[in-house]
Amino acid sequence: MAPSGSRSIKRSCQTVLYWIPVIFITLIVAWSYYAYVVQLCIVVYLLAYHVVFILFTWAYWQTIFTKPMNPLKEFHLSYSDKELLEREDRGESQQEILRRIAKDLPIYTRTMSGAIRFCDRCQLVKPDRCHHCSVCDKCILKMDHHCPWVNNCVGFSNYKFFMLFLAYSLLYCIFITATDLQYFIKFWTAEGRTHDRLLEYLNGLPDTQAKFHIMFLFFAASMFSVSLASLFVYHCWLVCKNRSTLEAVRAPAFRHGADKNGFSLGLSKNFRQVFGDEMRYWPFPVYSSLGDGCSFPTCLVNQDPEQPTSPGHNPPPNKAVVGESHQFPAKPLRESQSRLLNSAPSWTENGGAEDKERRGTSNPAMAIENET
Repeated sequence: MAPSGSRSIKRSCQTVLYWIPVIFITLIVAWSYYAYVVQLCIVVYLLAYHVVFILFTWAYWQTIFTKPMNPLKEFHLSYSDKELLEREDRGESQQEILRRIAKDLPIYTRTMSGAIRFCDRCQLVKPDRCHHCSVCDKCILKMDHHCPWVNNCVGFSNYKFFMLFLAYSLLYCIFITATDLQYFIKFWTAEGRTHDRLLEYLNGLPDTQAKFHIMFLFFAASMFSVSLASLFVYHCWLVCKNRSTLEAVRAPAFRHGADKNGFSLGLSKNFRQVFGDEMRYWPFPVYSSLGDGCSFPTCLVNQDPEQPTSPGHNPPPNKAVVGESHQFPAKPLRESQSRLLNSAPSWTENGGAEDKERRGTSNPAMAIENET
């Protein structure tokens, strides 16, 4: 076994390495700001540029520094349950213990073999859509993926922020590409001119150094636009189908078998589950997602149009009904599920006081206790 000092040094080195992609993106963005505002300095565009820039950096900051939400303490094994589980050496006996523990929890997904999903590292029964991140070394609620560009897990607590980060970073790159295009063209078409005439032809660009900033700014923004566009479109599709990246790779398994559309409630309800009910909060990276991340309504109540109904298919009891038979999950989740499952799509801003109370109780910094 390696000494604790060596493990500490290794962990410190890994932490520094994990921040390198974030530092790289930050430097690129800082340079782009300098190249556009100081060197290009198109006054008529600067107001719109700064609006997009602020929204982009705000969403990026929220994605990086919003801590992933971990399962509630109800999903963690008690000390006696841990001892009992360790004493059993047979898989079936352990599953019996886990089934007893999980019977009062809102858990409807299983492993592909039909077993209770259990994390050996965190010693907890995994909630639906929860996965263990090997980089963070903890279970993350509704984990989508671990993103090295934000040095954070993208999951239930910050998925809205991640979507806005993709949207505003794409808009930022497209805006720069569009407004910089005419000067980029002038640079290339003026190659045969003398230096003095070139400066005159570029309509007031300050010096020769500026044109290289403008040229590389155009190239960088164009290349990032292509990659961001494909990633943004893919995650828009995931939101519309209510899937995570992990669920798109491997369909979640329910009691009746694997179901790729198991959590899809229809386009509008899927969108509201991520962005919330009130339109005024959609464009801003503030927390407004519905639920608590530990339990989710399923398409067994509102079947996805693309999901075929097989003959003889007997769906398990729907979550909204089962949720009323015991005290878990907490009240904020039952309210959000009730609206998702039963209410017609509403894009109004009514019910402000009730929604503020719900958002306050659903705030990940207040509602979720970190695992011990």
